Amino acid sequence: MRFQLEGLTVYFPYQFIYPEQYQYMLELKHALDAKGHCLLEMPTGTGKTITLLSLITSYQLAHPETGKLIYCTRTVPEMEKVLAELKELMEYRQRYFQDTAGGAPKILALGLSSRKNLCIHPMVSEEGTRESVDARCMKLTAPWVRERAGKEPDHDIETCALYEGLEGAGPEGRLDAGVYTLHDLRVWGRKHQWCPYFLARRMIAYANVVVYNYQYMLDPKVSQMVSREFERECVVVFDEAHNIDNVCIEALSVNIRSQTLDAATRNIGSLKREIERVKRTDEGRLRQEYQRLVQGLQAQGVLQEDARGGGDGDAQQWLANPALPEDIVREAVPGNIRRAEHFVAFLQRFVAYLRTRLAVDQVVSDTPTSFLASLQQAVAIEGKTLRFCYDRLASLMKTLEITASDDFHGVHLVADFATLVGTYSRGFAIITEPYDDRLPSVPDPIIQLSCLDASLAVRPVFAKYQTVVITSGTLSPIDLYPRILNFSPVCIASLNMTLTRDCLCPVVLTRGGDQLPVSTKFDMRSDPQVIRNYGRMLVDLAATVPDGVVAFFVSYSYMDQIVSRWNDMGILQELMAHKLVFIETQDVVETTLALDNFRRACDCGRGAVFFSVARGKVAEGIDFDRHYGRCVVMFGVPYQYTLSRILRARLEYLRETFQIKENDYLAFDAVRQAAQCVGRVIRSKADYGLMVLADKRYQRHDKRDKLPAWITQHLKDSHLNLSTDMLLCIARDFMRSMAQPYDRAAVGRSLLSEAAVNALDTAAPSAEAVGLADMQTDG
Repeated sequence: MRFQLEGLTVYFPYQFIYPEQYQYMLELKHALDAKGHCLLEMPTGTGKTITLLSLITSYQLAHPETGKLIYCTRTVPEMEKVLAELKELMEYRQRYFQDTAGGAPKILALGLSSRKNLCIHPMVSEEGTRESVDARCMKLTAPWVRERAGKEPDHDIETCALYEGLEGAGPEGRLDAGVYTLHDLRVWGRKHQWCPYFLARRMIAYANVVVYNYQYMLDPKVSQMVSREFERECVVVFDEAHNIDNVCIEALSVNIRSQTLDAATRNIGSLKREIERVKRTDEGRLRQEYQRLVQGLQAQGVLQEDARGGGDGDAQQWLANPALPEDIVREAVPGNIRRAEHFVAFLQRFVAYLRTRLAVDQVVSDTPTSFLASLQQAVAIEGKTLRFCYDRLASLMKTLEITASDDFHGVHLVADFATLVGTYSRGFAIITEPYDDRLPSVPDPIIQLSCLDASLAVRPVFAKYQTVVITSGTLSPIDLYPRILNFSPVCIASLNMTLTRDCLCPVVLTRGGDQLPVSTKFDMRSDPQVIRNYGRMLVDLAATVPDGVVAFFVSYSYMDQIVSRWNDMGILQELMAHKLVFIETQDVVETTLALDNFRRACDCGRGAVFFSVARGKVAEGIDFDRHYGRCVVMFGVPYQYTLSRILRARLEYLRETFQIKENDYLAFDAVRQAAQCVGRVIRSKADYGLMVLADKRYQRHDKRDKLPAWITQHLKDSHLNLSTDMLLCIARDFMRSMAQPYDRAAVGRSLLSEAAVNALDTAAPSAEAVGLADMQTDG
């Protein structure tokens, strides 16, 4: 359909639109008009992705001054899904404009991922890990390798024919207009014998829509290489952004162990030997680098040269932090590390100091300021010097013609640590622990430079781009995000789901069949009666609910413990008499195989139960739609490990800086994870599922009120305090009701037609008007 939205012509590839989609578009348009940021929560399964794409691409068409749409996802499957929906939207637009002069306006949209996902080189693509693919690729495409191959053709120096083919094509080495998934890029690369990875890197400057991973925008080691030249007018979307604060923190955190320092020491030894070799054979190279630094080489100048060189890596990019103050960016690299041998000696002293920090027998907690004071006193290294450590290492490795492969991962981590601790005086904690806090009998010293303030990583994004959209199906309580991320959105909205039948059935289980309370509270989780009641409830549900059942546990250790106890009690054998059982592990290959077999069991009618973990890969990226997930059980409240010293430091920082109470944040984080887990079973309005929150604490207001409104609106008072027997009665009634023949024409009563939408627009619609229109169509 094509309709008017406050004067904007919107192209939407379906005949009908949900009322919540219409309201979502309104909120999004208001943010674009205001050139501000927004927070939008939209229920799972209501077409959030196509709504975003339709509105923003229509806005780009009407306002040519609007920049790129930069769509950030968390996983490659999500990226492919976004591009597939965009391709469908563009095909609709093409059909709509086919009778007009010139046809539909052309756009270029593509996905960008790592070399591992895009490489088509017959040898490099066979490498096992992303790091090894990066390393092998860089050894074939580094500028000095290509230069040497050109000067010494008789020496048979190996280069990448695909990269050379793309470079040889010059300005002709580009993509035609269209929407390109990762698969499409690989096909195009094979057809033209061009490298798809570097082709995508080249074409993002010309694309209207770019889809890539969060890290390409949030991680300063990557964003400065990939996203540096994007214009301010771009629209940035973070989809599935309920955990965006944790992603930001991970991007600016570094852990150093003794193994890291051992590797760094070996790397420094290799650098020293290489410097001596270059001194003997080509001392002019080192002299030229020194002259560049003496002349006031800016921190970002090195990076621009490396970007043109083509030998850079995804996860090993040189650090140029866009959050650095202007006066630091303009400074030259300090004189005491300009000479290569002086810089290597500096690294040796810094690594030696870190070794002394690891030699502790109790926990030591520092701020960056106290760490730098101790460093200055011990080895006379200034914080100003640390700021440029990563950039200086980048320059030296380029001069020595060493690629940023995983062989030098240790020294890169040390340089990353040095740069961060030298740059930020607040928002970080440096915690040294002699033992793993979960295995206190095993010596495993570690220095953790942990970012405590998520806003440090996302602040440059808010500052650079005029509109940033943070959206997900589970952002509640939504008012906490502006405080955690330290920004002022122009629009905040949490939308409900309009349904023609009650296809969601959230319930709270508080008691087992013996009327004893159930919970994963620390003082109850090991109680044999709680474990037995949980097991009996799952067995009875498996006998009642058809097809797939998904069970989420609060942690891997708790899942291992409870499954082992169920096995001893004979409960696991009873469960397997009803359905097959599959388990998520921390091994990606094993989990992928388990998921595939789980789906096969559901497809053939045998039925299956999948055991998973909150905050795991399955909870964050796998949909259990239709018969794959007719019931989901959340065993307990998935709190973070509250004895973690890093978590305690962050809680203290949030309390002192943003006035967020510890209990408020912990409950907020736990309930958003629970909502994310139970939301896995609903992927459309025609779907249905039973959501079991199995813990007595969910009946309390401080937990229940933090669930998204689209879940709580279906949570009846009579479903808040259930025993196992009562749960089974509700489950039987719900499944029986959902099993009745479903008149799909009834969906039309909760949809808006093109005429209805245009009528709403002429009536200056508001949220209340949309709700009224929906009630009228239902009537």
